Amino acid sequence: MNTPLLERLSAAWTGLAHASPLPWLVLTMVVYLVAMAIYRKSGNRPTLIPVFTGVLVIVGILLLTGTPYETYRSGVSLLGLMIGPATVALAIPLYAQRERIKQLWLPVSVALLVGCLVALFSALGIAWAFNGSEATLIAVAPKSATIPIALPMAERFGGKPSLAAVAVAITGISGTMMTPLLCRFLRIKDPAVQGFAIGLTAHAIGTARAIQVNPTAGAFAALAMGLNGVATAVLMPLVLAITPWI
Repeated sequence: MNTPLLERLSAAWTGLAHASPLPWLVLTMVVYLVAMAIYRKSGNRPTLIPVFTGVLVIVGILLLTGTPYETYRSGVSLLGLMIGPATVALAIPLYAQRERIKQLWLPVSVALLVGCLVALFSALGIAWAFNGSEATLIAVAPKSATIPIALPMAERFGGKPSLAAVAVAITGISGTMMTPLLCRFLRIKDPAVQGFAIGLTAHAIGTARAIQVNPTAGAFAALAMGLNGVATAVLMPLVLAITPWI
């Protein structure tokens, strides 16, 4: 495809997308469906999870058309509204595992506290080591919380929501890819432990993967995602207050 034709197609798409949010919504859904088909065709390979391949395609289109993230976010706002009900629906598998959750409340509480603090401090430390600005540090701090919590938290304390969204996505994708490998390496076979670990580190993306693999893992992943979201909202202000480079 020659450059003038590519530029004309890019300009046409940009004009259409600015006129209505529908093109971005339809494009996102189509890309996801194609990515899901590839994922299932591959035998559910962790490296080909739909969120990862779909994000690569969407980011490529945004760069190609010169579209800012804010425009894309506005175009797919309807999908954002659906995150809340989808998260609440995770209470169904949780209810089925209520007795085991009661038995494991102590290790769950300890893992939650340690995991949440490590996620916050590690994000701040890594960003600081790379000379990130204060706004950057704040934006990446809630990276392990689900987007409906991470974005408002980052924005509230002066971080950039677009950067926070990228940090959350990268964390979810990498966590979903790495957690199964780490569990095999550490010989962790209990689906409850596997699920809690992936939900704590990879929030909604990891939870979606865990639900596909095992009902118990999905329930504990949902539990970890919900609890870590609350813990992040409570602990992040305290962590920022005691961090000397903020």
